[in-house]
Amino acid sequence: MTSPSESKPFVSSRIQWCIYALVGFLVLGTEVARLTDSESRADALSGWLAGFNPDWLLYIPVLILFPLIAWGAGERTPRSGLLRSWLHQGVEERRWGNWLAGLFVFIAATGMSWWNMERLGDLPPAYHDEYSYIFQAETYLAGRLSYRSFEEAPELFNQMHVLNEGRFASRYFPGVGVWIAPFLAVGHPYWGYCFAQGLIALFVYLAGRELSNNGVGLLAGLLSALSPGLILFSNLLLAHHPTLVGLSLFLWSFLAARRTHSRWMYLLAGIGLSYAMLCRPMTAAGFGLPFGIMFAWYWFIGQKESETSFSQRTVEACCLGGPLVVGFLIAMGCNWAITGDAFTAPYQLYTDIYTPRHVYGFNNVIRGEQHLGPKVIENYDTWAQNLTPELAWQNVQTRIVNSLRWTLGIVPIFASLLVILLSKGNRSWWLILAAILSLHVVHIPYWFEGIMGWHYVFETSILWLLVVAEATRRLFSSWNQMQKPKLKLGWWAMLGLAVGMNLITVPPVWPGRLDRGVAEVMYPRKKYQRFRDQIEQLRDGEPAIVFVIHDPADRSMDYVSNPPSLTGPVLVARVDSNAEAKERATLFPDRVPMIFTATNGQTQRLHP
Repeated sequence: MTSPSESKPFVSSRIQWCIYALVGFLVLGTEVARLTDSESRADALSGWLAGFNPDWLLYIPVLILFPLIAWGAGERTPRSGLLRSWLHQGVEERRWGNWLAGLFVFIAATGMSWWNMERLGDLPPAYHDEYSYIFQAETYLAGRLSYRSFEEAPELFNQMHVLNEGRFASRYFPGVGVWIAPFLAVGHPYWGYCFAQGLIALFVYLAGRELSNNGVGLLAGLLSALSPGLILFSNLLLAHHPTLVGLSLFLWSFLAARRTHSRWMYLLAGIGLSYAMLCRPMTAAGFGLPFGIMFAWYWFIGQKESETSFSQRTVEACCLGGPLVVGFLIAMGCNWAITGDAFTAPYQLYTDIYTPRHVYGFNNVIRGEQHLGPKVIENYDTWAQNLTPELAWQNVQTRIVNSLRWTLGIVPIFASLLVILLSKGNRSWWLILAAILSLHVVHIPYWFEGIMGWHYVFETSILWLLVVAEATRRLFSSWNQMQKPKLKLGWWAMLGLAVGMNLITVPPVWPGRLDRGVAEVMYPRKKYQRFRDQIEQLRDGEPAIVFVIHDPADRSMDYVSNPPSLTGPVLVARVDSNAEAKERATLFPDRVPMIFTATNGQTQRLHP
């Protein structure tokens, strides 16, 4: 993964020992603090030895390994070979092996996602948001942007994250529904996310080649295929994977366009960013901001290594920005069709009506309480915490820690970040770090830390993996030139340990991180499946209407989900009491009425 022509180590011996000391201080300090805490020590002795989050203990043997190798004898210069030569090659080299490697990365990533999908089984989705995205895809498959609300009693079919104010439509932006729709049409929406996982890893591979060389691209792509967070979220019908398809496409094609000045690549970059914007606008803005600033500088000022004229750069700007303009127009058209105002998104209107305390920005609860209305979802709305600088800082720390955990691991990513910061290399890597920072910053003014403590900054995962791959290249180059190639064994041990702890559970030492995530999403999936099984058993093939009395103490479970057309064998409605259910049942004379009480999980036929 290094070039034999490099004459000066990227990372000097002094810097390497400095990085080693900082990583060692972090690992040992945190582990000592964990074991000296009586509660944590008792948990370690009676549960998982390395802790429920095995971030530190198992890296201590790897830390011991590094100086032993460094002081060892018998080092020799690595031999050259066909594979080593290919790993060293830059993006300018055109060989069939480049695309073969990309295909391997795509298959590996798709295969890991498929394997985990099979483990999760054929169960209903886990999160409220997933049902809203399915609702959106079903709407698009019918050739519509929205349906009319149920005229007789629209409040019966109030669904989480679905706008129900005359127009019945998902609150979310249109990109995700467009991604899900073709796969839902063939009855397998999760296939679309397995495919997305493969595309993301492929684009990461291509981006790594643009930033450095084949080796960096291959390692980053394979780490994307093995990342526990990416694998887990590739089996959730959320916005993240469609968004990341667009962003990874943007990243690769933008980097390629900078190198080649290809208008087609700038156009492809614009399409990728525009699509990501139609999935998660704030995320797309945070990710793309550093690249936009850099491009604006290039457009107006130019750059020494470029001989393009201002008019040529303006054409490139049009190719990059044109798809963004089209994306804005699509979003405005969808807004107008659903809310009646091109500048009011369904997302914003839903927040204003149903969850005003969830508004973006500081003092969200205080500001939201000034706009409470009769349709506020009290149980869900009061979940919001008032965002203060203290809570924002706490959220930032939580998101950073969990994004490192779910991407690969705190220790390998922290060590890699130090390598990038303390060594010299391609200036494009500062864009990667700036995008990570920017994505965190734009989400500071939101009170919720995120699903699993990190979903708002989920899209930083591919950037962190590129950082790890580039740090590997710089270290390996330095060790080759210092005639210490065996130090690579220590680095591979650290990366291998991280992957192993993420994908494998070893009782009673550590719980695999992916297994923990699977268990977390399986719990609500099984509860939703039990709900559906009870209905199927009771309705005995007849059309049914199920009235749900929700548990006010449980915000995570909401059983009301229906096709947007409100047709089909089973409809699920929301009521507050048995008496209301009996009254509303008269609106559905052709359906068997049932009532489900969430507090005890029981479904029964509703008799007049």
